[in-house]
Amino acid sequence: MDRAQKEELVTTLADVFKSTPVVVVAHYSGLTVAQMSKLRQQMKASGATVKVAKNRLAKIALEGSDVAHVGSLLKGPTIIAYSSDPVAAPKVAVEFAKANDKFVILGGAFGKQALNVDGVKALATMPSLDELRAKLVGLIQAPATKIAQLSTAPAAKLARVFGAYARENEAA
Repeated sequence: MDRAQKEELVTTLADVFKSTPVVVVAHYSGLTVAQMSKLRQQMKASGATVKVAKNRLAKIALEGSDVAHVGSLLKGPTIIAYSSDPVAAPKVAVEFAKANDKFVILGGAFGKQALNVDGVKALATMPSLDELRAKLVGLIQAPATKIAQLSTAPAAKLARVFGAYARENEAA
């Protein structure tokens, strides 16, 4: 990597650290190429991204950002996962760590908040933005559905009463 490429990587990482709400740091030592590819595919499918960068360059990129405290985790072979959805990267990282013993989550950051391993796992258990939006739409639509049911209920009751009288008259 020449100096220009390093500078480009540092600016790219600095932009990432300033714009994304969540960052997860993990050790990946011992993972095969196939396992790394699978991790990248899973992250991409959920809208997250994985980067393997030199720790020194990542620490330079962290300077001045809200997640600068993550720099203390960058020791050894580390991987950085991030996403615009606050739970996408932690969710995939935790699921991948369950299936692969050599993938060890070290911690991360949620905005200005530092996260330890338990914090990342807690964030992973939360519903995603899409799930929350679906629940919200369901809650908004539920009262409208109930109002529609209530407005049609009296008419249905009247129809049943008239039907009962009609059957009664036919029987008599």
